Amino acid sequence: MIRISPMFSDNMVLQRGKNISVFGSGDEGEKVTVTLGANTAHAFVRNGKWTAVLPAMKAADDLVMTVAAEGVSRTFTGVAIGEVWLAGGQSNMEYELQNCTTGKEHLENDTGVNVRFYYTQKINSLEPGYEEKITNNGWQTFSAESAKCWSAVGYIFAKRLSEKLGCTVGVIGCNWGGTKASHWMSAESLEKDVDMRFDYDKYLAAIEGKTDEELVREYREYETYNNEWNKKSADYYNNTPDPSWDGCLEVCGECRYPGPPVPLNPFCPTALYRSMINVVCPYTLAGFLYYQGESDDDNPQNYYKLLRGLIDLWRSDWGDSELPFLIVQLPMHRYEGDTDRKHWCIIREAQEKAFRTVKNTGLAVAIDCGEFNEIHPKNKETVAERLYLQAMSVAYGEEHRPVLCKSVISRNGAIEVAVDTESPLEIRGEGGFEVAGADGAFKPAKAFAENCNIRVSSPDVPEPVYIRYLWTNYTDVIPVYNEECQPLAPFRMSVIPGVAAL
Repeated sequence: MIRISPMFSDNMVLQRGKNISVFGSGDEGEKVTVTLGANTAHAFVRNGKWTAVLPAMKAADDLVMTVAAEGVSRTFTGVAIGEVWLAGGQSNMEYELQNCTTGKEHLENDTGVNVRFYYTQKINSLEPGYEEKITNNGWQTFSAESAKCWSAVGYIFAKRLSEKLGCTVGVIGCNWGGTKASHWMSAESLEKDVDMRFDYDKYLAAIEGKTDEELVREYREYETYNNEWNKKSADYYNNTPDPSWDGCLEVCGECRYPGPPVPLNPFCPTALYRSMINVVCPYTLAGFLYYQGESDDDNPQNYYKLLRGLIDLWRSDWGDSELPFLIVQLPMHRYEGDTDRKHWCIIREAQEKAFRTVKNTGLAVAIDCGEFNEIHPKNKETVAERLYLQAMSVAYGEEHRPVLCKSVISRNGAIEVAVDTESPLEIRGEGGFEVAGADGAFKPAKAFAENCNIRVSSPDVPEPVYIRYLWTNYTDVIPVYNEECQPLAPFRMSVIPGVAAL
């Protein structure tokens, strides 16, 4: 008997303007017929799976779709044809609408909004009852109650897009807090490059020689310990004046999160690719939104390869090498007790490099959207707006470039920075810029803007060779914007061709 993917339910949104994939599983050789409006498609189960492909359709609402096979017929109502975006990443993409700065306003005042949401179940595919649990799901329409737990970034992005395009927009939330890029990738993709294997090799070493029973027992013991630890820590933070992390550990004992690297742990390489991405694919999409990188700060030097590998993998799985992929560049962040190791700088640089080198990508510069001592900034409105502008540029024919450093030259004891923007620049405060001579000793520098260029100099560096801007994990001074209120992205460069930036 055939089974239909849980991606398909009442009130689903299907992608307009592209062939529509409808898929599921079943017994070998079964014939499946899918009808949507005036269109019909057929498929046969091969190797346990089937995919029927309907022709491209224009935007529409309130359609009915029927999926039928021998002894089985299911009808889905309230179907919309519009735009569908997958919202991937970790906790800042997962961050709920009810908790963001403008969430209450949206929930109370947004009426008649044409946005729908599907949340991919957060469960490891190796857990007992996985297949049954992921089928207990479906597309949601907007209401003040239903939208509380939707991705804030995904919803606000979709609302803007729906208002602009005049059609229903669907968001597929496919994210999990605390996850690394390798968690969302296949073993085959990670094995392609030694630098991408950083976490995967540690995982393989951790499970080597252990039986399945040992691996299961190890994870279940961790779950028991972690559940108890979470109760203790919640009690500590709720009932302790001026609580601190060190104080929490002293009272509650060792924090073992995210647990042992074993197959049952969702925080392991390939786990969420297997458990979540494979549920969604090949649901027809307009593109991807991706807000992730925080958890890869232990290995920032390899993040570019991981991000590029993830983009290539997802596009390959969806059968479209040019499927739009929009990246949120990490904002400012540092915990109070941390030293500034500048590892987030490397992640941001990798994200910009992916934008520059991978076709049909967008970069939402969010450097001014961070909060000190808080890894989950509440301002998601600005992030969503900048993703919307990137979507309009990459997918819908408008032009909205992020504000990036284009080139630098040394002239008369200063470094002149050419910025990729058609909107004149303005400097709103001092700080942010540093220059260094051949010795690599950086000194604070003053900056002066003239149209789309910036002249940067320091009396302590008469012959500057290197320049960097906002090269820090956190500062509350974001001085350079263009007249459209888009911030200049952080950068570091050398004025000598072929010489790497410091």
